[in-house]
Amino acid sequence: MAVNTTPEAPLPVGEVSRLIGGWIDRLGAVWVEGQITQLSRRPGAGVVFLTLRDPSYDISVSVTCYRQVFDAVADVVSEGARVVVLAKPEWYAPRGQLSLRAAEIRPVGVGELLARLEQLKKALAREGLFAPERKKPLPFLPQLVGLVCGRASAAERDVLENARHRWPAVRFEVRNVAVQGVHAVPQVVQAVKELDALDDVDVIIVARGGGSVEDLLPFSDEQLIRTVAQCRTPVVSAIGHEPDNPLLDHVADLRASTPTDAAKKVVPDVGEEYERVRLLRDRARRCVAALVDREERGLAHALARPSIQDPHRMIDVRADQVADLLDRARRCLRHQLDRAESELSHTHARVVALSPAATLKRGYAVLQKADGHAVRDPGEVAAGETLRARVSEGEFSVRVDT
Repeated sequence: MAVNTTPEAPLPVGEVSRLIGGWIDRLGAVWVEGQITQLSRRPGAGVVFLTLRDPSYDISVSVTCYRQVFDAVADVVSEGARVVVLAKPEWYAPRGQLSLRAAEIRPVGVGELLARLEQLKKALAREGLFAPERKKPLPFLPQLVGLVCGRASAAERDVLENARHRWPAVRFEVRNVAVQGVHAVPQVVQAVKELDALDDVDVIIVARGGGSVEDLLPFSDEQLIRTVAQCRTPVVSAIGHEPDNPLLDHVADLRASTPTDAAKKVVPDVGEEYERVRLLRDRARRCVAALVDREERGLAHALARPSIQDPHRMIDVRADQVADLLDRARRCLRHQLDRAESELSHTHARVVALSPAATLKRGYAVLQKADGHAVRDPGEVAAGETLRARVSEGEFSVRVDT
């Protein structure tokens, strides 16, 4: 409960420590999981001192237990082991120090660790951290590669040597960290964040050699997994050997079976690229040569056509055809004109033969009364009437006698 204090009525340090101790005493015994970082077993001492650390965070707490409690698990527990402890929190008032008094210690077995990792894997997968659409493509030719690995480790040597052998111009930004133990997770997380913050880093490789399940546990830590998931830079996981499969492999943008494999997948081989360029160049030359040959054959075929070799031949043939048709048209027209002229002559002859003038020329005459009416019947005229007689060469007057 809260304590009412004022600047005029403060609590003494001893009272504050006593109150804290009272609050802690009410907590009761709790099960605590952590990793043993320090272990002190003094000969003849009845108490064992150890430090229990949270692998994911930089938090530790002191633990004490009677020797008989620790002796029950002494054969399977050592520094670096993960354990579950049933302990009662204790407050040492004179020094203001919190510790745990262990009543039972249980080592965390490999099977239990794997079961917890599987549960964590499923939980993270449900959040979508392992989804393929989240994975970023690697650059074809990274100029600067970030490398997180152990100091002077075989993993570092394998990555650097193989990458520079494949592409000598590649540069590395190396962060040496602890790759196992209690300091591994915070150091790897910090190194990944630092490299991701550098704009020049094109890809980050997290590499470590093989090891036991316990040794590779830092690379399945939830804090590290979430850090990699938030990176804007592509991350390559190269942890252990082919059978090893920490959770980092699932969240990384690319999984390499070994550090050597990571170097091969991140950096292209200069010899292979030269060979690929040569093959592509040869293929391009063949394609261009085939295209030119095909066009040359098409051009030669076109030039071999009669219309191209003798372009006036078609005109000459057509000219002869036009001349023949023109001559035929003239003959047809002449024939038509001759026939029409003959028909006209015959018609003219008939017209002339049947015309009154022709009749008059044969000696006939046409008698007309004064009004111009032709006389066809003798009863139409009277005696003494004057008529006009029209003959072939003219006309004259006649008088009717009787």
